Amino acid sequence: MKKSLFNIVLLLAMGLLWTACDSEGDKFDYGKVGLLISGTEQMPVQRFTVDELPAAYAVTVKATRRTSSEVTMRLAIDTALVRAYNAKHGTAYYPVPASSVTLENSEVTIKQGEALSSAAQVKVINTDGYIEGATYVIPVTIVQVEGNGGEVIESSRTIFLQISRIISFYSLENNQNASSNYIFPDDKMVNLTNYTIEFKVYSYRFGNVGNIKRVLAIEGKNEEEANMFRFGENGSAGGDILQWVLPGGRCFSNTHFKTNRWYLVSCTYDGATFKMYVDGVEDAQASGTGKATPFQRFELGMSWGNYRSSQFFQGRLCEVRVWNRALSASEIAMGFAGVNAHSDGLVAYWKMNEGEGHIFHDATGHGYDMDWTDTWRDDRENGVLVAHDYSQYIKWVKDDNNKVAQ
Repeated sequence: MKKSLFNIVLLLAMGLLWTACDSEGDKFDYGKVGLLISGTEQMPVQRFTVDELPAAYAVTVKATRRTSSEVTMRLAIDTALVRAYNAKHGTAYYPVPASSVTLENSEVTIKQGEALSSAAQVKVINTDGYIEGATYVIPVTIVQVEGNGGEVIESSRTIFLQISRIISFYSLENNQNASSNYIFPDDKMVNLTNYTIEFKVYSYRFGNVGNIKRVLAIEGKNEEEANMFRFGENGSAGGDILQWVLPGGRCFSNTHFKTNRWYLVSCTYDGATFKMYVDGVEDAQASGTGKATPFQRFELGMSWGNYRSSQFFQGRLCEVRVWNRALSASEIAMGFAGVNAHSDGLVAYWKMNEGEGHIFHDATGHGYDMDWTDTWRDDRENGVLVAHDYSQYIKWVKDDNNKVAQ
């Protein structure tokens, strides 16, 4: 009875899938049994966790109902399919290097009267040469079918196995005495008309509404057209709500942030709409003046006057990125562990994972390194910036909380 119910549910799901395929020109013969790689009926991209090497993933083919005769399928890894997938879905996956992966038992068989094939084994044998921040996929596709027991459903012909590695990392541990500004030379100023600002944040504690905790700001040389981020602002629904102060407006997160966990915050402006994403999911929208941000200054924490202690954000920070374009939702979702430092539109990228020293290196090579021996802040709240060496207050941390699946 359970198997019959499974078949009915699968047929209904495949019926919807076939309808979608036919609307795109896929002339499926509905009189035949449909063949698909297991897992693709939900999503063509499936996570392949790689903890230790070699790591294996079993790939099988299923039929939409029991086959009337034996069916044999030959599978293959075809890295050329990654480019087409990226073009269609707006993603930026990298094809896995051929030398790092093998496919064993590539011929799989569904026996007569059954609906699931034997398993092929995809194995990651090394990760040599992987680009830091790049997300790799292994496209495994059905290249040949022998027997009269089924016809491949084109939208489920290929599974893209996204390699997910567990990465331990250093991050900056905030110190209120390090709160200050780094101002870049005039020739480094960039007018951000369309942009994305991203950072990963981890909080030890939040206060009540009105007990503000300032994280960072990206702004002009004189603080004009700032994009500033803080928790606990008046008007929010709690001290755990993140406020984005944007040019000519403001945006509060709908997410109530929790302590002792990492979040990726991504804020985009496409020339018309400001959007906030939390962990790759659109969380809030806002309107503003739409003025360009003349990016030339980075503020860590709240540096003005005596507010360094009262608005101190107790937590950690890493993966701060400034882009000169609005990232798509799919691009943002891929960046939780990191991004390729040479990605299109990436202006500055401070991974903040140095682990030692007092310089936040710009991974892009564009020259936006920040040396905390040369910071500036308004000590007396009179508009006069004073030079400060706060290098001794830069602290790094790496523990079991600083792990991420790429």
